[in-house]
Amino acid sequence: MGEIVVDCGDPGRLVRFWAGLLGGEPVDRGPGWSYVEPPGFVRLAFQRVPEAKQVKNRLHLDVEVDAVDTAVAEALRLGGARLGEPVTDEQGSFQVMTDPEGNEFCFLWGWVR
Repeated sequence: MGEIVVDCGDPGRLVRFWAGLLGGEPVDRGPGWSYVEPPGFVRLAFQRVPEAKQVKNRLHLDVEVDAVDTAVAEALRLGGARLGEPVTDEQGSFQVMTDPEGNEFCFLWGWVR
C-alpha cells in the first residue's frame, strides 16, 4: 500500500493534527494536498474536496497507545474530540475520537492478539 488518502476541507490543518499524533513532518504539496509519513506507518495524505463530511466513516484508523489519557489529551489539544466513553471487552479497550473535521478514529490499549 502506498498511502491512505483522506478527503477533507483543510488539508493543511488535518496533516498537522495527524503529524502531531503519529509523528513525522507535515508536507504541504499545494493548497489542496498535504501529507505526512509517520514513522513505521504508511503515508497519510489529505486532499481538498468541495463537500463536507456528512456520515460516519466507512473506514477508520485504530491507533495503539500505551497511555490513553495522554493520547486523548494530546488529540484534544490538537483540535480533536472524544466520542462517548471508553469501551472494554475481552479483546482490550478503545476510545472513539474524531479529528478536527469529524473523521472517526480509535485509540486502542491493552489489546490481546
